[in-house]
Amino acid sequence: MKKFLLITIIVFLVILTAPYSSLKNKNTSKSEVIFWTLQMNDFSDYMQNVIKEFETQNPDIKIKWIDVPFSEGEKRTLASVLSDNPPDLINLNPDFSATLAQKGTLYEIPTDAVHEFNDEIIDSLKYNNKLYSIPWYATSAVTIYNKDLIKKAGMKIPQTYEELKLSAPIVRQKTNAYIFLPNITENDTMLKILNKYGINSYKNINSKKSEEVFELFKEMYQQTLIPKESITQTHREALEKYMSGNIVLFQAGANFLNMIKENAPSTYAMTDVAPQLTGELGQYDFSLMNFVIPLRAKHKNEALKFALFLTNEQNQLELAKLTNVISTNKKALQNDFYTKYDEKDLMSKARVISAKQLNKIKPAMKSERNQKDINNIINTSVQEILLNKNQTDVILEKVSKDWQELID
Repeated sequence: MKKFLLITIIVFLVILTAPYSSLKNKNTSKSEVIFWTLQMNDFSDYMQNVIKEFETQNPDIKIKWIDVPFSEGEKRTLASVLSDNPPDLINLNPDFSATLAQKGTLYEIPTDAVHEFNDEIIDSLKYNNKLYSIPWYATSAVTIYNKDLIKKAGMKIPQTYEELKLSAPIVRQKTNAYIFLPNITENDTMLKILNKYGINSYKNINSKKSEEVFELFKEMYQQTLIPKESITQTHREALEKYMSGNIVLFQAGANFLNMIKENAPSTYAMTDVAPQLTGELGQYDFSLMNFVIPLRAKHKNEALKFALFLTNEQNQLELAKLTNVISTNKKALQNDFYTKYDEKDLMSKARVISAKQLNKIKPAMKSERNQKDINNIINTSVQEILLNKNQTDVILEKVSKDWQELID
């Protein structure tokens, strides 16, 4: 009898506690989305607030945010996406995102999920007509120029590379400054210039039009109309030369205006901004940061939902006001923040110019297989051509063959 009573009590307790046990399991069954960013710790308050708001709206999802140093981003990402336990959402640049897409390691983003973004930017991110990333924010360089030197040279600010070449000897003669330092061997700078002339593949890199573009820079270099360091130095050195009054114009993102204001206030007082230089096609180039979802991620749908929350109109605008980047959300780009400015506020003027440039970026330069190696081939050819190591057409013929080998 005692044994029967004991069993009855145990069964009763099991039944009684079952709902609480079930409720406890339900409460602890949240999907944890592992989210990596690149060097965003300076904006941790913003990130934490966005995460908190998302988790409030989605109580079944928890976000675990990890900020990765920029220098380690690609190495750590590659190792993680090849593992069985990658992050669910990763912040990368389009070049490396394309590399991962080529390797078949990324989840394909449904195109109906990205209708709120700038259409031309979405098109630029596609690989083999499929989308593997979501744009986060963009930058589009403007021409930062010295009004005083322009006035001394008695000229207008050049709008194209051809006008730049025509202005270069006048600037040199009347101001003893250089028109600019193009840093044409840094990253994909030369490829972006070539793209403005419709030169964007191994098939047309060895063409008459391509030769003309390279010769334009070769003539300026050989005639000392641009600094000799143009074939080795980066935008950082170009910025230094601009701040010291040694070059007339400098192409960079609007955020560089703050550096000029802080480090060279006298130069900043003479500074103005204009749209970036264009080529034959009249379009502008831009840079982008995006999100990808690894194919082996455990919470793809939740990661996509969070990525779209991060990039909605409100959150993009808030980030833009903190950082001065350009939103990729179409509604955000229609905000007064991107359409109106005070003439006395250089930063806002540059921002409006940059945002407007995103409406004319076709044909956007797309990443290819082994993009970094392609960049290196182009940059080496620039040095050889400007230093007159061989005839331009001979050098470009080799570039075309090397490029084709890399993507084949």
